[in-house]
Amino acid sequence: MNKIAPFFSFTNASRISWASVPVFSVTKLVRLTGEMLESGARLCSWFGVPDHDGTILVAVLALDSESILGVARSEPISGSYPSLTPKHPQAHLFEREVWEQHGLVPVGHPWLKPVRHTFENAPANAPFFRVEGGEVHEVAVGPVHAGVIEPGHFRFQCAGEEVLHLEIALGYQHRGIEDALQNGPHPATMNQIETVAGDTTIAHATAHASVLEALGGVETPLRAQWLRAMALELERLANHTGDMGALAMDVAFLPTSAACGKIRGDFLNLTALLCGNRFGRGLIRPGGCRHDLEEERLKTLTERLKAHMADVEQAMAWFWDAASVRVRFRNVGVVHPSQATDIGLVGPAARACGLVRDVRFDHPAGWHRFSHSPVAVWPSGDIFARARVRSLEIQRSGRYLFDQLAAPVDGDITAALPAPQPESLAVALVEGWRGEVCHVALTDYFGRFRSYKITDPSFHNWTGLALSLRGTAVSDFPICNKSFNLSYCGFDL
Repeated sequence: MNKIAPFFSFTNASRISWASVPVFSVTKLVRLTGEMLESGARLCSWFGVPDHDGTILVAVLALDSESILGVARSEPISGSYPSLTPKHPQAHLFEREVWEQHGLVPVGHPWLKPVRHTFENAPANAPFFRVEGGEVHEVAVGPVHAGVIEPGHFRFQCAGEEVLHLEIALGYQHRGIEDALQNGPHPATMNQIETVAGDTTIAHATAHASVLEALGGVETPLRAQWLRAMALELERLANHTGDMGALAMDVAFLPTSAACGKIRGDFLNLTALLCGNRFGRGLIRPGGCRHDLEEERLKTLTERLKAHMADVEQAMAWFWDAASVRVRFRNVGVVHPSQATDIGLVGPAARACGLVRDVRFDHPAGWHRFSHSPVAVWPSGDIFARARVRSLEIQRSGRYLFDQLAAPVDGDITAALPAPQPESLAVALVEGWRGEVCHVALTDYFGRFRSYKITDPSFHNWTGLALSLRGTAVSDFPICNKSFNLSYCGFDL
């Protein structure tokens, strides 16, 4: 029996006709979505599609245990609908976003306020949650921070040093990427996709290319799928290594901090060896890849990877051998498994709460249908766990790359890409280094983008950072923040 019925079920990186998406009243859509979430599904995307009679709500769910996705939509509505959030907190940002973009009020939403800094139908100075009491004080941090860092505002409610509540306000880098994608793909579309979150270029580019390939009904050559998988793991290695160095810096453990800063650059240089750009821009294009890895460069990449992996393993050994590091991370910034499930955490943050949640394993597409690393999980939900999962993923990404580079796939790296099918919907999930990247494209009668929805993993995970601070000293914020290392611009779009 299809466990996601009456939603339409399909697999990752595939296309379905818009007409085949089940249509329900908005009340029934909310009820059915809630029932699916209660039975173990996750909310990948919840967004509005303008229609001449109002706005259509679209729900995209993932049932990880079955490796299937489900989609359903509402009839065109206006005004309001019953909120999904009171029973299912993972919907809270999605519903706020729909309200901000389309004016649909989720009745019963506990904290309805703008998601981004640039608002049209919402007040520019939304209220912050306040804890009352004679001993309670408020600490405001940002949006301008010390050093070169993206803007975000953090509002702490504290009793002495203890954080009672943290509210995070983002949107200062809202660039309107989704609006710019309308009626595409345009000549500039791929460049826009690659800058959704610059440190996640490969994951977002892969998701976008997979969507267009699904809409065009073409499969990328295996050689190109293999190259994309290599680039994705190099991106993971570079960023996890940088995060471990940043965590070491915040607890004044300088050997690992200094080493990882250098090794991160080494891994970025391997991506540059692959395609000429340290962040992977220009490598992936719909239909395949623009650059190949001929035998001589493959040999060079393998030799350099061996040296860099030896360096990072030594840096990790210093890190985990230090009692001062371990004791500083244990039982600090805890997110419990039940909380992680409720708010829909993804990526290393979810796996650090004991959740086996990884697109490469749950919803494999592309080269990951044939090969993927074991899922790295740690149960304690604290900073120690989030650092430990990153450390394990560094090891496993390295082993995966060695295995794949030792047995390269032959063949072409590009395929002719037909025009997108009209009135179709495609969904692509990719396990970026922060977690699940989700792209949803809906085409119109002419095969152009009627709607394009992007969900960066940070959209799911910022709430996890807020929860991790509860009951923690406000001075622990820097290491809690580093242990998540979420994207401001990926959230802001």
